[in-house]
Amino acid sequence: MKFFIDTANLTQIREAEDLGILDGVTTNPSLMAKEGITGHDKILKHYVDICNVVTGDVSAEVLATDFTGIVEEGEMLSSLHRQIVVKVPMIKDGLKALKYFDKKGIRTNCTLVFSAGQALLAAKAGATYVSPFIGRLDDINQDGVDLIHQIVHIYRTYDYKTQVLAASIRSPLHIVKCAEAGADVATCPLSAILDLLKHPLTDSGLAKFLADARKFSEPVNR
Repeated sequence: MKFFIDTANLTQIREAEDLGILDGVTTNPSLMAKEGITGHDKILKHYVDICNVVTGDVSAEVLATDFTGIVEEGEMLSSLHRQIVVKVPMIKDGLKALKYFDKKGIRTNCTLVFSAGQALLAAKAGATYVSPFIGRLDDINQDGVDLIHQIVHIYRTYDYKTQVLAASIRSPLHIVKCAEAGADVATCPLSAILDLLKHPLTDSGLAKFLADARKFSEPVNR
């Protein structure tokens, strides 16, 4: 499973890249604003800056909601850098744009997906990635990970090439459950990835190893 980091923070992206496990980045205007990056030109420059830090795909989101606007904005975003993947909302005109982009060879990430039916439409339209938002489903008492299972099953049954990108991940448990469900990608905050490192037995085991090592290195009193 690929690991994407969901942020616009270059420091966090570099930290994830230094760990050696980063495969790409997803971001959006809200995450840009959180970092104080506002204004059309600054946002576009920041997308390029992110691409220059990572070697994998970087999702850049369109703001338009009509077919013509999505196409124009998507073509502009894809021209910024070869790593850019155009993030398109799961709406009627977005679906039409996915098909258009597929024919043009422009890679896409269909976002705001909350059902297997929506994911099926995105795959048929040729989306490169589909992003089910599992945390938001959990928020309304629906099982987000179960949706990942459904989509993976459908895609494998019909041999769709669209990759399942589990989004709105809130915890390390979400990451593990999505891996078990067969998600191709998990995108999440850096904190969720770092939490995968943690286990109390690792901490206590390391502490004991170090304590024992110190005993052997201490000088013997004569």
